[in-house]
Amino acid sequence: MKFCVPLNRAALPLFLILCTFSFQIEAQELKKEFIYEHASFPSAHASTIVEINKGEYLAAWFGGTAEGNPDVAIWSSRRTNAGWSKPEEMAREIGVPCWNPVFFHSKGGRLWLYYKFGPNVREWSAGRRYSDDEGKTWSKPEHLPAGVYGPIRAKPLLMADGSIVSGTSVESYQSWATWVEHSTDNGLTWTRTGPITLPELRVLPPIEGTEKTRAIGLIQPSVISLGGKHLRMYMRSSTQIGKICIADSTDDGLTWTDARKLDIPNPNSGIDAVRLKDGRVVLIYNDTPSGRTPLNLAVSNDGEHFRNFSTIESEPGEFSYPALIQASDGDLHMTYTYNRKTIRYVVFPLASIPK
Repeated sequence: MKFCVPLNRAALPLFLILCTFSFQIEAQELKKEFIYEHASFPSAHASTIVEINKGEYLAAWFGGTAEGNPDVAIWSSRRTNAGWSKPEEMAREIGVPCWNPVFFHSKGGRLWLYYKFGPNVREWSAGRRYSDDEGKTWSKPEHLPAGVYGPIRAKPLLMADGSIVSGTSVESYQSWATWVEHSTDNGLTWTRTGPITLPELRVLPPIEGTEKTRAIGLIQPSVISLGGKHLRMYMRSSTQIGKICIADSTDDGLTWTDARKLDIPNPNSGIDAVRLKDGRVVLIYNDTPSGRTPLNLAVSNDGEHFRNFSTIESEPGEFSYPALIQASDGDLHMTYTYNRKTIRYVVFPLASIPK
């Protein structure tokens, strides 16, 4: 809240008017709504959002009895002026759960849904569907070849020539590593670059003893352009690292530097990033060394030095796995997990993002 200090008693009425007006503006800044209040599944996580047509949005997430259970499927909802539609099932695999849907448009306007399926994150495979009418009808699901995943959680970057630069990652028993999958033919074939990790994690010592240790590394990259041929990815890190990490490409994503840490905490939780049309970079993340609250927005002029400008959620709970876009209206539109029970949608006005 902003605070106003009156100079004298005569100025008090004007002071009250200005402060009331200021409070109303701030109270209206964030448009928050749940995508659904009731559903046939009790648990939801890992949402994605894309703008379709102009001013309409499509969101998806995985939902079921609990993450990792065989009944977990991919669900989707469309937002129009009438609000969010009833969730519809988009993908279900026999006997295994689905994970991490991602919506994005490719060259020619084709709308893709990529998702994962398998008994756990170390053994999953990738599936996808596409729509040529902005999600009204969809192709049959198809499974990608072994070793090709497509975007692992965050949206890929569509280049000016139609190439897709997709941040992906692999989680094994002992280590995590980020990769980049690159397609020049609308996802028909892919080339793979990596692994991208911190230099000190390039070779890990073997696990000693019988007690299991948690995997170390970087996953779930979000890739943006910084202009020209310069791309940057922002990565989630394991708890032993505890910081958001970045890596850079100066040849449109064909080769990448080693990762390095930013001075921004990461409690082993998903993040997302977007480059605004004016060149600034906005990051959405959990600004805490542990847990998944609060959920914050931060802005940067260089893509490296960030300052928080809004706390989207601050109550106790889990507010995680955010998806972030800048829509045609210029505003930020985001979705995220709300206490594993539903998905929340928030709009943040462009004019309120500090310079």
